[in-house]
Amino acid sequence: MKISYKKLWKLLIDRDMMKKDLAKEAGISTASIAKLGRNENVNTDILLRICVALKCEISDILEIVVDE
Repeated sequence: MKISYKKLWKLLIDRDMMKKDLAKEAGISTASIAKLGRNENVNTDILLRICVALKCEISDILEIVVDE
């Protein structure tokens, strides 16, 4: 199983935000944004900051994908 952040990118599109806008709003680094873009593991604190900045739930920004 792995984590996919496709929901986060769709949410940014719906809100007309760019990745750099998210980094600024959430107070996270561009390195963290890059990790999210590669569906890599990030600290839960990063995910919490994103949820607070976007006023959403964790399930709104990520999903678990089962490997085939």
